[in-house]
Amino acid sequence: MSSTEILIVMFGGLSVLLLAGLPVAFVLGGLSVLFTVIFWDANALVVLVLQIFDTMHSEALLGIPLYIFMAMLLQRSNVIQDLYRAMELWFGHVRGGLAIGTVVICLVMAAMTGVVGAAVTAMGILALPEMLKRGYDPRLASGTICASGTLGILIPPSVLTIVYSVTAQVSIGKMLIAGIIPGVLLGSLYIGYILVIGYFRPEMIPAREDGFRASWREKFLSLKTLILPSMIIIMVLGSIFLGIATPTEAAAVGVFGAGIAALLRGNLKFDMLQECAKGTLKTTGMILWITLGAKAYVAIFTSLGGADTLFQLLEGLDANPYVVLALMMLILVFLGTVLDEIGIILLTVPVFLPVVQFYGFDQIWFGVLFALTIQMGYISPPFGYTLFYIKGTLPKNINMSVVYRGILPFFLLQIVGLLICVALPDLISWLPEHMK
Repeated sequence: MSSTEILIVMFGGLSVLLLAGLPVAFVLGGLSVLFTVIFWDANALVVLVLQIFDTMHSEALLGIPLYIFMAMLLQRSNVIQDLYRAMELWFGHVRGGLAIGTVVICLVMAAMTGVVGAAVTAMGILALPEMLKRGYDPRLASGTICASGTLGILIPPSVLTIVYSVTAQVSIGKMLIAGIIPGVLLGSLYIGYILVIGYFRPEMIPAREDGFRASWREKFLSLKTLILPSMIIIMVLGSIFLGIATPTEAAAVGVFGAGIAALLRGNLKFDMLQECAKGTLKTTGMILWITLGAKAYVAIFTSLGGADTLFQLLEGLDANPYVVLALMMLILVFLGTVLDEIGIILLTVPVFLPVVQFYGFDQIWFGVLFALTIQMGYISPPFGYTLFYIKGTLPKNINMSVVYRGILPFFLLQIVGLLICVALPDLISWLPEHMK
């Protein structure tokens, strides 16, 4: 078979099995073995073994279980509940204030944990019932939570960013810091949209009827709930930005900070630590299985000439570099509806990077665009992962079609954010350039 035919068979087989709902890791690993034996040689299976050893020796991946453990500790220490109460005091009297507070909390959670599922689930439990009780349109309420919850993909510490950096062989620290401004930009776009809706469509965000308005004293006293989250954010991001610690060392510092937060709140107990350790083990195991499967799949795909064929096809288009960039982004959005972000990175980065280098795009800039695009895939109907995270928190009178309609404006805002980052690359490069 020609390289083009092999390319079609490999991508076709992968798409069919993933759409059938089979586990990603075993689809990738199983197809790797099958295609190696059919299209190459049984003795070439040693390539898969070498890929496994190479992955398991990667010190950079050590940060992943540490960041996940940090997220687990914070999730069980009730820090998020206190943050929500503080945001309600500050923004509750403003039209759309609860939705704005939700965006702010998701930004803070993203900077503390970087775990998408945690933010969406927590806000679905805490914020959604409160917004619905105040008369918020269910579309706006669910859309705000789904979109804001995905900010953990961009804002460090992001597990996705670490995996991308290891795969693309770029600085983990610079990649982590590069996502801060784009993440805040997206959060600002969401807040701006909520304010505009509150002004032009007041029926979607009714004014508060009880006239409650917290005193300045209550507001400032509530800020004490920001002390622990701020401490953790400064410990993790500050140590990376100032060059005091590597991203992996910063992850260990973050775990220490999360442990202090849980201790000060009286939640640091053996049972809680045991639950966090089990959760970390499960999540890390899932990520590593996907990593191993994807590494093996990409190794065989490349060895059989698939990557070269795809590169030649893109090169043969003779199109503007930004047209090729847009094509790659569209592929990522599609994959984001059927694959998790780790699988997307490990499958596409080795294939896309030669194209990125050929057209002279900066790899860190492309990495942030990559994350932005995957974020779009996470909220794109009908299969975006975030939409199903919130499904379990929806009241019985709200179905998924409401969520689908509610997320569309935020999906368009993410396109706007992506276009801004493409047009103004300094938004991405400015902070990394000032790192020590």
